[in-house]
Amino acid sequence: MASRPRVASGSIARPAKGITHPDKVFWPDEGYTKLDLAQFYESVFPKLRPYVQGHLLTLERCPDGLLGECFFQKEKPKGMPAGTPSKTIRHKTGITHYVVGGSLKTQLALVNFGCIAVHVMAGSANSPRQPDWICFDLDPQSGEFRNAAQAGLRVKEALDRLRLTCFAKTSGSRGMHVFVPIRRGPDASDVLAFARKFCERLAAAYPHELTVEHSIEARAGRVYLDPFRNAFGQTVVTPFSVRRRPKAPVSTPLDWSELTPKLDPGTFNIGNFSERLRWSDPWAGFFRARQSIKAAAKALSKL
Repeated sequence: MASRPRVASGSIARPAKGITHPDKVFWPDEGYTKLDLAQFYESVFPKLRPYVQGHLLTLERCPDGLLGECFFQKEKPKGMPAGTPSKTIRHKTGITHYVVGGSLKTQLALVNFGCIAVHVMAGSANSPRQPDWICFDLDPQSGEFRNAAQAGLRVKEALDRLRLTCFAKTSGSRGMHVFVPIRRGPDASDVLAFARKFCERLAAAYPHELTVEHSIEARAGRVYLDPFRNAFGQTVVTPFSVRRRPKAPVSTPLDWSELTPKLDPGTFNIGNFSERLRWSDPWAGFFRARQSIKAAAKALSKL
């Protein structure tokens, strides 16, 4: 059984408070426990906070870690700490009271409810239909990250031509995400339309590498460019989110120079992430890079 992951230097040294059944094993092969997960989020929360601050969360609850089933929940759970912020959103199907992120207390409470990953909407609680970013989700059908890495570089090249600053991260699973920070203003439907057209144009330019075919059978081994994370109500895992997968991988911000065919995203996990935290953060300037997509939208036809 693996030892508990080291807490990053300079982070909160005390054990996470309020965690019930702290010794419950969530990752049996590595021996990582519920407390290990809570302590990890304590250590990274200063970096995680900007991506959840004031944003709506969807909960992926895994009460038994890798040993049991998971389920998604949008409604704020009963039993959350008093004062936990929430936002009421009216959908066609009814009303949902979402948890609003931003505090370590809320994050630890979610861990206590068995939430391993952090799933966030692009819109804030104050402007839920006006995204703060565009996300391109790159899913390699082969399961090989090197294909996702190549696709990520294709996405960056195209965004560079549109003069849009973008940021890369591992998904914590087999693929990767490319984020574009944007100024609030466009409605989620307009952002989705932009993302769809971008993906369609790029897939047409590299038909043997990329596809927008939703059907797995139709992908024929190509990397799927998924724009639908940008639809209103959809979520994506945040940077620094742990995933419910073997070895407890972390969705890790990358410098573009790191994105090579040799990169193994499984390298980044809660057992060694304290070492990564000693590096400079490749996403440190993310929110300072917010930009308009008006000119880029007009230039898409020339991509």
